Amino acid sequence: MDVKGLAAIVTGGGSGLGAETARHLAAGGAKVTALDVNAEAAEAVAKEIGGLGLACDVGSAEAAEAAVARAREAHGPCRILVNCAGIAPAKRIVGRDGPMPLAAFEQVVRVNLIGSFNLLRLAAADMLGAEPLNADGERGVIVSTASIAAVEGQLGQVAYAASKAGIVGMMLPAAREFARNGVRVLTIAPGLIGTPLLLNMPQEVQDNLAGQVPFPHRFGTPAEFARLVMHICDNVMLNADTIRLDGAMRMQ
Repeated sequence: MDVKGLAAIVTGGGSGLGAETARHLAAGGAKVTALDVNAEAAEAVAKEIGGLGLACDVGSAEAAEAAVARAREAHGPCRILVNCAGIAPAKRIVGRDGPMPLAAFEQVVRVNLIGSFNLLRLAAADMLGAEPLNADGERGVIVSTASIAAVEGQLGQVAYAASKAGIVGMMLPAAREFARNGVRVLTIAPGLIGTPLLLNMPQEVQDNLAGQVPFPHRFGTPAEFARLVMHICDNVMLNADTIRLDGAMRMQ
């Protein structure tokens, strides 16, 4: 699928993986809407790429529905969705202060998993009702961001790992449901990517983590994630799969 001229929505588009994905899609000619809970960040990226930036709480049905409607008015029906919005607070199930507050677990699942499903359902509705784009009958593609923590979650990552495992789990049934209408669904499972979350850590910690990546011995970059998104868009045979982007890393 050639992204040129197509409407794309990127959640978490104000920073990190989302911002870089928005840049790559725009460079390819897509009409990009960047959604982010931080309105100023979304608008800044949108101004940079000539797209649309909107504030959106991805876990809210009303907010997501309003954002997708505004994106549709500006760019037409969504053909590309990339879910990058996510949070990753670390917390033990039972810590020094007692059991993890249930609200802390719920918040991670709400943003990461429910947020991804929320946009998936809305974008898919646009795609299923649109005309085919090519001889294969393709109508759109949906890419959600999982993590290698979905299968190798570390201590203190129970909420994050559960949310990312849920993203992997919903990919296949969604792909099966939409296949007859030419909509592909995939997930990317990054390892250690050089986003602000990692790059704000002490250099000694960064070096230790990067040294655990078999090859190359460094963090991945948001640009490498974005290039994989672009390849997924281009390669119609990629469907119903989770692609690891981790330099062969397996979490301890």
